[in-house]
Amino acid sequence: MAPRMERFVSPGKGNGLRSTARIKRGELVYSAEPLASCVSNRLARDVCHRCFTRRETLLRCSQCKTARYCNATCQKQAWSSHKRECKCLQNLLPRIPTDSVRLAARLIFALLKTSKGSSEELYTLEEHESHLNSMSEQKEQGLSQLASMLEMYLQPEIPDLAQEMTSALPSSCQEPLSLIAKVTCNCFTISDAELQEIGVGLYPSLSLLNHDCRPNCVMVFEGTKLQLRAVRDINPEEELTISYIETLSLTEDRQSQLEDQYHFTCHCQRCDSQDKDGLMLSGEEATWRLLKEALPRLEGQKADSDWQALLQSCSHLLSTVGGDVPDENLYKLRMTDMALDASIHLGHWEEALRYGEQTLPGYRQYFPDPHPVHGVQLMRVGKLQHYLEHDEDALDTFKQAFHIMKLTHGDDHPLTTDLLMKMEECRAEMDQQSSSSH
Repeated sequence: MAPRMERFVSPGKGNGLRSTARIKRGELVYSAEPLASCVSNRLARDVCHRCFTRRETLLRCSQCKTARYCNATCQKQAWSSHKRECKCLQNLLPRIPTDSVRLAARLIFALLKTSKGSSEELYTLEEHESHLNSMSEQKEQGLSQLASMLEMYLQPEIPDLAQEMTSALPSSCQEPLSLIAKVTCNCFTISDAELQEIGVGLYPSLSLLNHDCRPNCVMVFEGTKLQLRAVRDINPEEELTISYIETLSLTEDRQSQLEDQYHFTCHCQRCDSQDKDGLMLSGEEATWRLLKEALPRLEGQKADSDWQALLQSCSHLLSTVGGDVPDENLYKLRMTDMALDASIHLGHWEEALRYGEQTLPGYRQYFPDPHPVHGVQLMRVGKLQHYLEHDEDALDTFKQAFHIMKLTHGDDHPLTTDLLMKMEECRAEMDQQSSSSH
């Protein structure tokens, strides 16, 4: 397949990627396996370290007791990239290095294994930005600690890291600090079908993609394979963009996150026009401020998986204060989403469905282009409707989800095929009901 994209210098943004042909929305622009990737520490027990599938039970590596696999096949296939890491992990036990340190180490092992100059990438690691010169002192100190951790972690396998890096790595990556900075600035979050974060990976060519708060492309994953798809029609030579962050937030919050994490100020059309900010803050400020102020505490309960307390807090606030705030208000929408999560975890299906349906008008307004987040939300609500035997509603919701996902995920993504099966089940059940009622 001829490449659909090429590098160019994007005015005011530095390097970028643009299309070389007309691309229709829903088309796959590019797909890539990572140069290096690793499962997030938070999920190290729940996700296979080879294929990134979630499973109830996984085999544990008997030596480092950290890596876990679906079965012996995954374990065998992973050994060539796990072998050196395994010794390093054993040496640090019971401590486990952070995700970025593990990713940087895997990157170094991968680079030491491949010969120089064999890269097919549009953008080499050498060229990646480290942004060290524009970082706050505090942030640079944090990265220096990670760089020392990396040296200590690699000690059993690469005793003289500096020397080894000098001989094997491109000059701009030879300092552990600059390598760690490049990794943290350029890695992508790998997510599962439900868009929950499961790991991090480096996809060098795709680091060229610039950010837009209303991008013309989205990224979805199948295992660790990244797929870049167009969500709008794109003309030849038009710049390809993705969103680096969750876009469902106010302009000033998006801007400060981009400044802090990626060191630039966004001047996209959404930011310049502050599009949707008015809608996100709809209702009386005195009322929704109470919801906004409660969110950090609720996010803490969610992080601790304290579902009972979370549901109690959300439902209390939504019924006392929430009634006077429009459903599209950003803080009410976030809280309703948390109530949905908590209800699902506790198996309160009717309550979950009520919260889920309440979020959909907001999602429809905030994601005017097909977006994986909107598709997955529709799918969750459809599954609840189906489970509670509201088959007609479920079929309708699944159809809306399919309309989005065939564009964001493509026809052959496992999630899309799962969705088609659900639609068939609904139809079969409705046929059965109508024939039994005659």
